[in-house]
Amino acid sequence: MKNRKVGALATAAALALVLTSCANSARDTDDPAEADNGGDATQTEGAGDEAPAGDATFVFGAAGAPTTFDPFYASDGETFRVTRQIFQNLIGIEEGGTEAVPELATSWESEDGLTWTFELQEGVTFHDGTPMDAEAVCANFERWADQNEAGQSPSGAYYYGNDFGFGEDSLYESCEATDDLTAEIVVSRVTGKFPMVLSQSSYAIQSPTAMEEYDANGIALEGEAFVFPEYAQEHPTGTGPFKFEAYDNAGGTVTLTRNDDFWGDAAGVSELVFKIIPDENARRQELEAGTIQGYDLPNPVDWQALEDNGNQVLIRDPFNILYLALNPVADPQLEDPLVRQALYHALNRDQFVSTQLPEGAEVATQFMPSTVSGYDESIEAYEYDVDKAKQLLEEAGKSDLTIELWYPSEVTRPYMPDPQRVYDAVKADWEAAGITVETITQPWAGGYIDNTQASRAPAFFLGWTGDLNSADNFLCAFFCGDDNQFGTSAYDWHGELQDAIAAADAEADEDAREELYKELNANIMSPEWLPGLPISHSPPAIVVGPNVQGLVQSPLTAEDFSTVTISE
Repeated sequence: MKNRKVGALATAAALALVLTSCANSARDTDDPAEADNGGDATQTEGAGDEAPAGDATFVFGAAGAPTTFDPFYASDGETFRVTRQIFQNLIGIEEGGTEAVPELATSWESEDGLTWTFELQEGVTFHDGTPMDAEAVCANFERWADQNEAGQSPSGAYYYGNDFGFGEDSLYESCEATDDLTAEIVVSRVTGKFPMVLSQSSYAIQSPTAMEEYDANGIALEGEAFVFPEYAQEHPTGTGPFKFEAYDNAGGTVTLTRNDDFWGDAAGVSELVFKIIPDENARRQELEAGTIQGYDLPNPVDWQALEDNGNQVLIRDPFNILYLALNPVADPQLEDPLVRQALYHALNRDQFVSTQLPEGAEVATQFMPSTVSGYDESIEAYEYDVDKAKQLLEEAGKSDLTIELWYPSEVTRPYMPDPQRVYDAVKADWEAAGITVETITQPWAGGYIDNTQASRAPAFFLGWTGDLNSADNFLCAFFCGDDNQFGTSAYDWHGELQDAIAAADAEADEDAREELYKELNANIMSPEWLPGLPISHSPPAIVVGPNVQGLVQSPLTAEDFSTVTISE
C-alpha cells in the first residue's frame, strides 16, 4: 500500500557505524517514472492524476477466497490482495517498484542496527476513530510476539515465525513509545532484513482497540484447520483507504467501502468488491461481459485477444523465479551431484522460455532476479547439452534413471501461468536424454504444497514472487532450515549453506553483504551443490477493462486499488 499523500522515498543507508534511513523527497510529480529512484513504471491511462473521488464500484475477479482478514495470520496472495486495501504498514513500497518508502512512519534510523527509532505520521486514525500513534505501534509489536500455540505453529503466523521467530531466539526484543509519534524498537541482532521486512503485508498496523475488543489473538487449531477469532472474520480495522464492509461467503464476494476519513488522497471509487471466481476462463468471460472490471494473471495466450477487445493488459516487471526443486530425502539418487547436473543439462530452457512464456521472460541463472542486491552477473547459464547429460548419467551409473516429476493442478501462479505446459516441456527434454519420467499431479491446495514441503516429492515445480527487494527473502525462503523443501540436510555441505545464509544476513555493511550473497549464489549454482534448477523469470500481467483508469501494476503483485477510477 502506497500513500500518495506522502510521495516520498526512504533510502536505507549502509549499515556501518551509523545506520540511518530517512525520508527524502521522491515525488514532486505524480508520475512514478519521474521519481528520484529512476523507476520505469508503466500504468494505465490517467494513473497518478489527481482525480476527484467517484461513486463507482470497482469489481475485481479474485482467483480464490481470502483465508482470513487479519494479515498477520495470512501467507497467501488472495488474502493480501484484500487486506492491502484495508491496512497500512510503517514502511511501504514505492508505487510500481520494489524499494522501501515511508508509509505510517515518516523516517527510521539506528546507530547500531539494534535500536531503531521510528517517527510517525501525525493525525492518522484507525477506521474505528482511535489514534494511530506510538502506543498503537508498540501494541502491534507486542501482539505479534505474544502468540498462543496455534499462532506459533508454522502455518499460523507464518511470516512472523520465519522473519522474527518466537521465544528466546526471537529477533524482536522490545518496543517503547518515547512520545506520541516516536516508537523505539529494539531487535536482538543486526540483520539485513530489518527494518525493510516491515513492508510485508503481515506486518500491517492494526487498531489495538478493535483487536482487544474482538480477541484478535484468539486463533485456534482444530484438527488440521485454523479457526480464526471474530476480529479476523468480521472486524479488521486498519488505517487504509478502504474499510471492511462484509464478506458474503455463500455469494463469494468481499465488499470494502471508501474510508472518508483517510489521511491521504481519497480512494477513487466508493466501493471495492472482490468477486471470487476460481476458474481463469470464467474470469475472462465475466470481464468480457462487464460483470467484473479486472482480474489477475490472465493466461499469456489470451493477452492479445483481451487487448483486441479493448481491455488493458498491464504487464509487471518480472520479480519472481520458477524453479525445479530436487529433493534427495524423497529420492536418494539425487544425492549424486552428477545426476543433478545431468538433469539440468538436459533442459532446453531457452526453447521453453521462448515458446511457453510471455514476451519479456528470461532464463534464470540463479535463485533470484537480477534486480536484487547480491545477484551475481558472472554466473553463466548451464548449457543445454543432451549428450553431456547422458554422459553424466553414465558416469553416475544411472543410464536408466527413473524419477518422479510432480506438478500442480488447479492453479495459476505469476511465475507459472500454465503448470501443465511447464511439466510437458521438462518431461519431453528428460525423455530425450533417456530418463524415464513418472508423473505425479495433485491440486495446489489439495496436497501438492503440503507434500512437496514435506519432502515427499523427488522433483517438483515451485516458484516465488519476492515480498521485498532482499536476497534473504529469496534464498532463506528456499534453503533455510534442516527441513527445507530442497532436502539439503542430506548433503554434506548443508551446514556450510546454513552458516553462509546466516552470515550474509548478519553482515552490517551493505557492500560486504552484497558480496557475501554473490558468493552464496555462486556456491548454490556450483556443480558440487546445485540443489535445484532455476528455470525462468516471467512477467505476469493484470488486466482491467477499458473504462478503468489509474491502476499501477506492481512487480510484487501488490497493487493499490485506491488509485483506480471508473469512467462512464
